[in-house]
Amino acid sequence: MSNTKETDYEQMGDNHLSSSMETPIRPDAFEMDDDLKIELIEKHFKEIMYVLGLDLDDDSLKGTPNRVAKMYVKEIFSGLNPANKPEVTLFENKYKYKEMLVEKDISFNSNCEHHFVPIIGKAHVAYISHGKVVGLSKINRIVNYFAKRPQVQERMTVQIANELKEALQTPDVAVVIEASHLCVSSRGIKDATSKTVTSEFTGKFQDCQTRNEFLKYLEKLS
Repeated sequence: MSNTKETDYEQMGDNHLSSSMETPIRPDAFEMDDDLKIELIEKHFKEIMYVLGLDLDDDSLKGTPNRVAKMYVKEIFSGLNPANKPEVTLFENKYKYKEMLVEKDISFNSNCEHHFVPIIGKAHVAYISHGKVVGLSKINRIVNYFAKRPQVQERMTVQIANELKEALQTPDVAVVIEASHLCVSSRGIKDATSKTVTSEFTGKFQDCQTRNEFLKYLEKLS
């Protein structure tokens, strides 16, 4: 790889740029089953540890490649697989509740797709019912489904908003995400205190009065 390309790729990573609002997944990504993925990741991670100079015969390290492989496939990157997408059951809004519903401080852990280190944050979500409501835990599950993949925060914000609009059958959705990025705090600039805030407002939330009402709820409930 030329020095120019290396510089371009490094700048893309440091600037948290994304090439698409869709997670870049190959069409054949799920032709391989999870067991085979774990087997192959274990093999390659073992090679990475070997190159780093670690003693894989040590009792503390010998199981690490398998643990990492299972963690990648079954846990922290499980949101890549559409089979793990939360099923959402809607209910009639029998209470005729017409105001916004706010779900605040939804904790999530994701990973920066540029450096594969954690993004740790909270999501604040609101929607206005168009005749249907959903169990509150489903909102948390949707947030965490999109968090459990290599991510860019801006993309994740839009993905969550789009999924909520579709799942809740309403155009009126708001999503605000605030997060700390370890690719900022543990490497590069090494700023341990900064946070990144992103937002997506659709439908009625594009109106200043409705959006400000939502943002005031976040201030009052903090």
